[in-house]
Amino acid sequence: MGADKGTPGWTRRQTLQSMALAGAAAAWSPRTLASDRRIGVALVGLGHYSRDLLAPALELTRHCRLAGLVTGSPEKLPEWQGRYGIPDRNVYSYDDFHRIADNPEIDVVYIVTPNHLHKPLALAAAAAGKHVWCEKPMAMDAAEGEAMVRACRDNRVQLAVGYRMQHEPNTRRFMAMAKERPYGRIVKLRADAGWFGWREGADGAWRLDPARGGGAMYDMGVYCINAARYCTGMEPLAVQAWDETARREVFKGVDETIRFRLEFPEDIVAECVTSFGRNLNTLQVDCERGWYMLSPFQGYEGNQGRASDGTVFAPQLGARPRMQAEQMDQDALAILENRAPRVPGEEGVADLRVVDAAFASAKAGGERVDIARG
Repeated sequence: MGADKGTPGWTRRQTLQSMALAGAAAAWSPRTLASDRRIGVALVGLGHYSRDLLAPALELTRHCRLAGLVTGSPEKLPEWQGRYGIPDRNVYSYDDFHRIADNPEIDVVYIVTPNHLHKPLALAAAAAGKHVWCEKPMAMDAAEGEAMVRACRDNRVQLAVGYRMQHEPNTRRFMAMAKERPYGRIVKLRADAGWFGWREGADGAWRLDPARGGGAMYDMGVYCINAARYCTGMEPLAVQAWDETARREVFKGVDETIRFRLEFPEDIVAECVTSFGRNLNTLQVDCERGWYMLSPFQGYEGNQGRASDGTVFAPQLGARPRMQAEQMDQDALAILENRAPRVPGEEGVADLRVVDAAFASAKAGGERVDIARG
């Protein structure tokens, strides 16, 4: 580990980007679509996020459209089909999902299900020759994520992770500042993300189920991890994590709150908290000659902040679901223009390696755990 301490962190990020670009060259050239086409998207899972954000966002997009529905709850279909005019031939259950291979109206499946279904649905979609957009976290662990990347590459389709923040202008500015370093060397970061999503009735119940990928780290911790990575432009070397779950009668087998500390090259440290028991939404980067922050940094709208020199980062995209529309438009353009998406599957795998190590550390009472390298 000693040699890594002095290695510029951008080397690893560039490696991820190069892998994605190489995959683009190998995988998609025979499947180039006409640039004036609108990408047909099938939403897989018709819960809150699809119903209240993605479907309305698709109506705002310029390069894609809602073309299909996949659900395990057929009682939801009449309302959806009536609202969006989806014909029966473009409607699927999880049992007959494989038939989507025969539907030329659908180019992409957007997986918006509980986390344990991400891998099997992504593999099925890739085998059907459909591009895959997958909500975060990308999978239950890094091994599952790697299998998804391989399947999409082998089947010559794109895989993009639904990290909407990486399409938000203020966040993209922070990503650029990781390289520019306008306030000098980065010293430390703070990233906190939490909410009470598990209270959302049936839509939130799975977030308390360990078998389906429940818990704060999966749902909100990836915001902290991804922010720490894009704000430094580096990959973390090790993690210490502490499970601070207080209500064991509610959170049975899943984490309510986890506090974790990421070690980066150049002696940079990120202190993070993720929780299902607190509202948390702050990102701050402390540097040699000042600081900059966003709060909220991962909201659906109104992400804003300031810097120590008086710089203001005003909200950019407008009211929800404008951010989701921007994300899907950018991912659709990546397909239409035959290039890697902004957030390829390799990016999701990198975060899952940190999640895996954080869970191992928390289980060991905060023991320092090295993070696996790709």
